[in-house]
Amino acid sequence: MGNGDIRVRGLAARAGGWSARHRWAAVGIWVLFVVLAMGLGSVAGRVDVKDSDQLKGETHTAARIIEDAGIDEPASETVLIQAKGSGLKATDAEFRDAVGAVVRAVEGTGRVTDVTSPYDTKTISEDGRSALVQFDVRGEPDTAGERIEPVLKAVEGVQQDHAALRIEEIGGASIMKTFDDAFGDDFKKAEYSAVPVALGILLIAFGALVAALLPVALAVTAIMATMGLMGVVSHVMPMSDTANSVMLLVGLAVGVDYCLFYLRREREEREAGRDAQTALRIAAATSGRAIVVSGVTVCVAMAGMLFTGLAEFEAMGLASLMVVAVAMVGSVTVLPALLSLLGERVEKGRIPFLRRRKRGRDSQDSRFWTAVLRRVLAKPVIAVVVAAGTLLAITAPALGMKTQQFTLDQEFGDSLPIVQTYDRLNDAFPGGSEPAEVIVKADDINAPEVKSALADFRERAISSGASRGPVEIKLHDAQNVAFVYVPLVGGSDQDQAGVSLDKLRDEVRPATLGKVDGVEAPITGQVAGSKDFNDQLAGAVVPVFAFVVLFAFALMLLSFRSLTIAITSIVLNLLSVGAAYGILVAVFQHGWGASLVGAEGVGAIITWLPLFLFVILFGLSMDYHVFVVSRIREARFRGLPTTDAIRHGVVTTAGVVTSAAVIMVAVFAIFGTLSMQSMKQMGVGLAAAVLIDATIIRGVLLPAVMALLGERNWYLPKWLHRLPDLTHDEAPQAIARPAARDDEGEPVKV
Repeated sequence: MGNGDIRVRGLAARAGGWSARHRWAAVGIWVLFVVLAMGLGSVAGRVDVKDSDQLKGETHTAARIIEDAGIDEPASETVLIQAKGSGLKATDAEFRDAVGAVVRAVEGTGRVTDVTSPYDTKTISEDGRSALVQFDVRGEPDTAGERIEPVLKAVEGVQQDHAALRIEEIGGASIMKTFDDAFGDDFKKAEYSAVPVALGILLIAFGALVAALLPVALAVTAIMATMGLMGVVSHVMPMSDTANSVMLLVGLAVGVDYCLFYLRREREEREAGRDAQTALRIAAATSGRAIVVSGVTVCVAMAGMLFTGLAEFEAMGLASLMVVAVAMVGSVTVLPALLSLLGERVEKGRIPFLRRRKRGRDSQDSRFWTAVLRRVLAKPVIAVVVAAGTLLAITAPALGMKTQQFTLDQEFGDSLPIVQTYDRLNDAFPGGSEPAEVIVKADDINAPEVKSALADFRERAISSGASRGPVEIKLHDAQNVAFVYVPLVGGSDQDQAGVSLDKLRDEVRPATLGKVDGVEAPITGQVAGSKDFNDQLAGAVVPVFAFVVLFAFALMLLSFRSLTIAITSIVLNLLSVGAAYGILVAVFQHGWGASLVGAEGVGAIITWLPLFLFVILFGLSMDYHVFVVSRIREARFRGLPTTDAIRHGVVTTAGVVTSAAVIMVAVFAIFGTLSMQSMKQMGVGLAAAVLIDATIIRGVLLPAVMALLGERNWYLPKWLHRLPDLTHDEAPQAIARPAARDDEGEPVKV
């Protein structure tokens, strides 16, 4: 059969064929799309998620009251004045002199308002060794960190004059500035280094500069287009900086993967003797189809985030969905056009010490995975028991997973002086650094019954044991709103502080403010926000899991027309996610090997991570799974027995899956090196899951399970035969003639 006789069908094949025939048009349309998307995004601007939209429940109600009242809460700062020894007390003259010096120093900067003395506000610790000077920073709270330096220097000057005392400033603005100075470029450096890392690995994988640049170029242009689209879409569903960073991660991962799959198959077919046109057609019909199936599955997984009801998650889900869709479309359209234009020039810029050995079709085979597969397929039962047992053992710690929002010391450790200040402040004034905030809205905030209820609330908050005080009340008469700040007993201990919060919400508030008609008094703050977030996330887990699993199952069923493949795909992906959870809990909660990643003393998993990881990993795992199973099915329907098809599919895809996995692991591992524990957990979780998925799952468990199932892998009940047939790209006549057989009926190796 001549190369030119090979015909292919299907969406991916037709798109690839059209692009190859209309090369310049396809490239031009893609460039125009990217430019237009960026231009529209620039003109439209990006609308970010508002505080009032971040959460539901009381936190949402409180943010809405503040927003409707037009109150812009200033950034509050606190100066802790504390005796270094046991001698000085707040009543001593030297201590009083230091307090006065702090008040004068901060007022003298002209950058602050509402400076209060601890002798007026009674913000003196029970042991009398600590006191707080409090004030607000002038101007917009979001940019207060840019204006706080003169105030910090003024406080440092007072410290130099009072060696017997510890005088330290902490607050929203000073924390913002300290962390911007220490870690401000940390996250951006990780994002920027991801592209060079991916390019370096691709250079090793392909051994040629042009071939390595193609996947990176596709991923980067897909990310650029999606950034523009995010600006347009944000006017309907607000976006965020977090969504932008997640989009970049996902876009780089899938963009490089999809291009890698396509390019490797095209090169493999050319090495097997196909002409350039035929190689492109086969790549479009096989890898192109796998990309479409994988892309749609990943999009469905990302769409699961839209069911959380959490604005930040919805933004991340939509942004990720868009970048996957854009990368998928680019892979099956502009990539074939570029490969057709480049031809043999795709091998330009070869790296001398990475010269590729041409050995025909077997050039893509992996000796390592060939050896592994030989043992796995020889004893599949043992392979399943060992691999599944290992994964279940790794998953086991996840059963005791504890999630919470991180406090300052959990997020950053004690490496920075301001974190040590945070700990000292919480020890002296439990809950003082992150008090609960009661936002009281009344028809007349100065009405006698309202004032009486506020006073009663203040008294009962302390007498109930929820707070040790001082409870501060700040009135906004013009808006008929009052802010009540309640330091919670428990301080930075989230569990104990949560008990105190429940007392305020369930006991103190109903007995005081709740008795006044027309009064709203939602309780917000860091602890309340964490509780509301957890409650809402807990309610979203089942719908999100069900949506992702059911739709992924349906897509796999339609794409492979096999009930068995659909079920095993879901089970294997759940094992992969479970193992990632187990590693996270073992390292970050129990501290096993935590020192290796700089995660000592965290003791919990950040609240948003488990659901985020499930959605991201379930989607990304399908990349490899669809690619490998597609190759196995293709070989099986070319006439190879199931065992030979498994060997052929796994071994011939091992190189590209390994390259793709190494890129993902390297990029995610970069985030595992960041200083923020939440980012470190995300990076380690993603990197570990991808590594497990590309090795134990795809290299051992998948082939072993398929070998045990044999022909039952392709089982589809008769009552499901009416399902749409989405597998026609892999029809034998679309790829090659059915495999020839020898005299004994055995297939001749293709």
